[in-house]
Amino acid sequence: MMFGVVNNNCEAILKVAVGRIGSPKIALDAIIDTGFTSFLSLPLSVITDMGLPWHYRDIGTLGDGSEVVFEIYKASVIWDGQE
Repeated sequence: MMFGVVNNNCEAILKVAVGRIGSPKIALDAIIDTGFTSFLSLPLSVITDMGLPWHYRDIGTLGDGSEVVFEIYKASVIWDGQE
């Protein structure tokens, strides 16, 4: 089981470990959407600092129904004790 907090903006926040596949991970606070579908958004500075490899582009639908293009990078995440 994972534990987190709810901040003043009513956002659910969990600490997750993220990094390159097969490399050490760093702990980050992640805001988890109630419609969580296994993707995490990271600031470009974190992606660059970790040297995450670019994977592909994809179109995602936001909560307001608009569509945006996302750059997808490969990473490994420790989620509920499992990679």
